[in-house]
Amino acid sequence: MRLLHTMLRVGDLQRSIDFYTRVLGMKLLRTTERPAQKYSLAFVGYGSNPEQAEIELTYNHGVDRYEMGTAYGHIALGVADVHATCEAIRAAGGTITREPGPVQGGSTVIAFVADPDGYKIELIERKNELPV
Repeated sequence: MRLLHTMLRVGDLQRSIDFYTRVLGMKLLRTTERPAQKYSLAFVGYGSNPEQAEIELTYNHGVDRYEMGTAYGHIALGVADVHATCEAIRAAGGTITREPGPVQGGSTVIAFVADPDGYKIELIERKNELPV
């Protein structure tokens, strides 16, 4: 078994595609339109390698916002340089919700970003990762 994707319900599909591709550097991998079922999907990720997990952005027609539940935590992305990544995200219009710094009680450098729907994305510094 392997992890295939994480699904997020979004209030504006194009806005979310723009954030994940333009701000976080992912690629739009594929889309699906289901007008009879009243939803649209977009899959984004860092490549089409079947071993990499993806994010499924689901837009339910006519629903422009969701309540953030207490069970959702965050998505985590490995980045080569958290400080530089945050600056690039900020320059592209993204929102940093926790500035770069070591995790409490440890030395791993992290930061948090929020997507347009409020979903939290953790950036974890890993020197061997490719830049976003």
